[in-house]
Amino acid sequence: MSDIRTDAGTRMEALEERLGDPWDPANSAGFAAIVAADEHEETPEGGRAALDGFGILAEFVPSSLGGRLERVDHLVELMRSVYRRDPSLGLGHCSSSLLGAVNVWTAGSPEQRRYAADLLLGGNKISCAFHELAHGNDIGSVEFAATPADGRLLLNGRKESITNLDRADAVVFLARTDPAGGPRSNSQLFVPVSSLDPERTRFLPRFRSVGMRGVRLGGITVDDCPVDAAALLGARGTGMETIARAFQLTRIALPAMSTAMLDTALRVTLHHVLRRRLYGRGVADIPMVRTTLANAFADLLLCEAFAAAAARSLHVLPELGSVYAPAVKYLLAGVLLDAVEQLSLVMGAEFYRRDGEHAVFQKMTRDIKPVAFGHIARAACLSAMLPQLPVLARRAWRDAAPAPAALFATDSELPPLDLAGLRIAVGRQDGLAGTLGAALDDDLPAPLRPVVDAHARRLEMLAEACAGLRPRDLSIAASVEVRDLAAGYASVLAAAASVGTWQHATPGGFLARPEWLVAALTRLTGRAVGQPEDVPAEVEGALLEELLDRHDRTASFGVSARRYR
Repeated sequence: MSDIRTDAGTRMEALEERLGDPWDPANSAGFAAIVAADEHEETPEGGRAALDGFGILAEFVPSSLGGRLERVDHLVELMRSVYRRDPSLGLGHCSSSLLGAVNVWTAGSPEQRRYAADLLLGGNKISCAFHELAHGNDIGSVEFAATPADGRLLLNGRKESITNLDRADAVVFLARTDPAGGPRSNSQLFVPVSSLDPERTRFLPRFRSVGMRGVRLGGITVDDCPVDAAALLGARGTGMETIARAFQLTRIALPAMSTAMLDTALRVTLHHVLRRRLYGRGVADIPMVRTTLANAFADLLLCEAFAAAAARSLHVLPELGSVYAPAVKYLLAGVLLDAVEQLSLVMGAEFYRRDGEHAVFQKMTRDIKPVAFGHIARAACLSAMLPQLPVLARRAWRDAAPAPAALFATDSELPPLDLAGLRIAVGRQDGLAGTLGAALDDDLPAPLRPVVDAHARRLEMLAEACAGLRPRDLSIAASVEVRDLAAGYASVLAAAASVGTWQHATPGGFLARPEWLVAALTRLTGRAVGQPEDVPAEVEGALLEELLDRHDRTASFGVSARRYR
């Protein structure tokens, strides 16, 4: 493994260098190799080798344990270099180990944390075996059991659709340890695969998928398989509490990494339309095409602004991750899927091609679909947010102080990440909500005031509606109208994050200009009522000018605008 212990920016440049130019047909980690591997339901060998040489799994290990993980926003930005090339490589070869490891960092003993760190630093994988197909996202209803017997635990049951299970060196299981049920009936176990009795363990055939075809999804059945009682991760019965803390990171980070898929889809679309003529004119000059490109650019900036603020909130506002994390997953998944679908209309017949220089587009349209349901479904995100809304409305939204600058400024120092210290219920202040309200007290540019005011008024209406919600309104069977309140709150948070990003942008840079914010908030206003509006005509030109400039400079279309290969 490469020992790259330099600053995050240098590591991002080093990773880009290792992965090479994705458009180079001779690059073993480029788009051509990625599409060819995807046809065989694999990831490119050259990409895997480049990531292993970089020591990518060290990015998921806290620096206190010898790894490189210090800031969640830096981890996300670095991983976008992988996801923009091949999301299957990003999830299957990399991020799937994060899903298991965060539980160990959150609740593991010093010995378990050291063992997990050594595995990842050595390039070995950790799998996360929580889901059972019969229960979907209702992981609290697992039937997989761990029963005490003669000082050990006997595992019985079945886990399915688990990433990298056949390649993992250790597995984090979620198991029922109290057959009576209840909120403390489930526990987590951290088990070396080598300790599983092969006579009592059977690995299931690989599950095949439409998108993320290179990700190896497998399953396992165990029958009275003994494991050491010390495999318990945290105290018995605390499995769901650990998930509530640990997955705040992954429910922000994984959707945030996935914005790179929209970046690539937009880049490929630009590459196509800038070279094509139709009806005697350049396709890039057709009004509908220009508007679709501007819309996608505004959507991408919105998603990344929201994701960055939420990622930093795990350091700065740890009492709010329980609601910010599902809000990020819910909103980003919807926006990203819609944006890529609109770009496919511009691509036309080229969208369907599985060969040629634009073939990676059809792969991205398939690979982005699981963002809506993988790890946690969008509907489950709303269910996770609902019980917290009355508390927010009564205690955290009225006269809330704005979030500190560290939530938005990329060069701010952040407190250390403390996963075990994350709250599983919201606190008394909502910094993002406060940021939105405080912005109206500033001297906003004229085009901005009405769109910022629209979202601030939406928060006021949410506060009134949510304060009156009763416990029976907040269950999984909540009405569409009540669930819409949670969706509306996610929109308000995204608006506030975008406003804060604009306020704390580098002077003179594109993000310090109001045009992108007007575009993003206008799109978001329409999305909140089910019909995203096009970017206003008066700002469309500014967005397209910036988009084309970044295209020419091979720079990210997201918030960072960092140079790519």
